[in-house]
Amino acid sequence: MPRIQSVAVFCGASAGHDPAFRSAAAQLGAAMAAAGLRLVYGGGRVGLMGALADAALAGQGEVVGVIPEFLTRQEVAHPLVAQIVTDSMHSRKQRMFELSDAFVSFAGGLGTFDETFEILTWRQLGLHDKPILICDVAGSAGPLLRLIETVIETGFAQPEIRALYRTVAGVPALMAALAETGPGPEPAPEGESARL
Repeated sequence: MPRIQSVAVFCGASAGHDPAFRSAAAQLGAAMAAAGLRLVYGGGRVGLMGALADAALAGQGEVVGVIPEFLTRQEVAHPLVAQIVTDSMHSRKQRMFELSDAFVSFAGGLGTFDETFEILTWRQLGLHDKPILICDVAGSAGPLLRLIETVIETGFAQPEIRALYRTVAGVPALMAALAETGPGPEPAPEGESARL
């Protein structure tokens, strides 16, 4: 399997109340730089995004920000990061997808959930086979995972959707998973993807 070289991290433009979130984001940025992994993220210098990018840059890592023009002020585009400015949230997600070999869902808010569910849905529909890792920091992944279980239990998705992603507890486990993970199975032939 080809080695993962570029990883998109979906995370919050806020830091959250628990200092463990910011600490873990900085730990992830530093670890990615040390491992030679390019960080693709939302382009901001605030919140978890800023902590992640600052730590990757401090470790001499390659960092690419992807940010819609209207958010360059709200999320305060990071001045030290190579930025790709898009015209919409939709094109931001598409560009992050194109630049990345794998995806990490980290702590964050509605935007992080949106990015995570879109990339999960694209994989469910057979549009890609790139690995998706959900990193649980201080219980942050719990609500997301419970929602997925709820849609399975209520019959709106098949149990097989659990195979679309892998959950890991904390940054060391995440980095180990990235080191051992290649692309997933081939997408299902047209008409055979998992049901929505």
